[in-house]
Amino acid sequence: MRIVLLGAPGCGKGTQGKLLTEKYKVPQISTGDLLRAAVAAQTPLGIQAKAVMDAGQLVSDDLVLGIIEERLAEKDAQNGFILDGFPRNIPQAEALDQLLTRIGKPLHGVLLMDVDFDILMQRLTGRRTCGSCGQVYNIYTSPSRLDDRCDKCGGDLRHRADDREETISNRLKVYEAQTAPLADFYRGQSKLREIEAIGEIADIFNGICKVLNELLKEDGKSAKDAPANVDQIVAAVTEKVSAAREEASMKKTVTKKAAAKKKATAKTATAETQVVATTTDGAVTTKKATAKKGAVKKAATKKKAATKKKVATKKEAAVKKKAAVKKKAAVKKKAATKKKVAVKKAVTKKKAAVKKAVTKKKVATKKKVAAKKKVAVKKAATKKKAATKKKAAAKKPAAAKKKVVKKKAAVKKAAPKKKAATKKKAAVKKKATAKKKASAA
Repeated sequence: MRIVLLGAPGCGKGTQGKLLTEKYKVPQISTGDLLRAAVAAQTPLGIQAKAVMDAGQLVSDDLVLGIIEERLAEKDAQNGFILDGFPRNIPQAEALDQLLTRIGKPLHGVLLMDVDFDILMQRLTGRRTCGSCGQVYNIYTSPSRLDDRCDKCGGDLRHRADDREETISNRLKVYEAQTAPLADFYRGQSKLREIEAIGEIADIFNGICKVLNELLKEDGKSAKDAPANVDQIVAAVTEKVSAAREEASMKKTVTKKAAAKKKATAKTATAETQVVATTTDGAVTTKKATAKKGAVKKAATKKKAATKKKVATKKEAAVKKKAAVKKKAAVKKKAATKKKVAVKKAVTKKKAAVKKAVTKKKVATKKKVAAKKKVAVKKAATKKKAATKKKAAAKKPAAAKKKVVKKKAAVKKAAPKKKAATKKKAAVKKKATAKKKASAA
């Protein structure tokens, strides 16, 4: 089985590649890992690559292809391989085709793991990695039960610098611009198969296995059926990765110890040479050298015992630390649960208080509205009363005026009668006066 895994950062190529390696027993070849391994091993190509990288330049395609060719010649790659991270553009794809044709190992197919942009952002920005065992979590989809600590070993969970939103956005843009056109390139060769990489890891893996079985049947080879329990393979792969990390760490410690021992031996040899050179008497020289050698041997034995004791102490400390971490995690979890319950209680109380306050406010508002309505009604009644009074007041002067007019009319009517009576009276008076005068004469 010879395939290339294509897909944007965060689509799950690494995870699925490890599962495929476990099932089909072929190596997953990542160009990044290859370059690092070649540089560490100081192979001719690795030395060239280091010089280029130290100069701050990109490693050329020819150099990368040379390292890939070296890797494909190894024993474990004879039955196939999974290429991850290469090719990244069409020129690299063309060069890879030429190389594989030349060595007689053409590709069976290319799997494109398709995931929406939003899901990729969620996967990458939410990714957290344990600094101790390398276990990967996601705060959105698969969070740790201990918040910022690893469920497996209690180590600190870290957010990688290249998992920031801005960095991821740039990486996805680069992918769209350079790597996405590869899909059309391999589609033109009828080698491309698209996999919807959304959902459970096991479901995606079973889908990939189904596609691979079809590809291998087309090529005239048979493939094993997809495993019944993918979780076992996932667990095995995780365990292998953790073991590899621990082994690398131990190897590093052993190398450091060996270097220290070598340095101490060289120092001792120099001291012995100096003793021989500074002594003129041969017998004394031998005696002193032997004594020195015995002292050195004794010191080395003591040092060895001290180292063993130190290692045992460290181991004991590590066990204690692990137990303490577990205990701390349990306490933290308990505290978190209590806190959660307390928060829930507080929220419930707050809700009840808010509800009560809202009810009170409603009642107060209703009362206020009723009072306002009452005032308005009273005001309206007062206004009506005032209007009635005004109307009555307006009517009263009119009636009085009418009465005066009537009185005036009556006076006017009575005036001629009064005048006539006055005239009559005056005539009677005159007549009486004349009569009186006549009597007197």
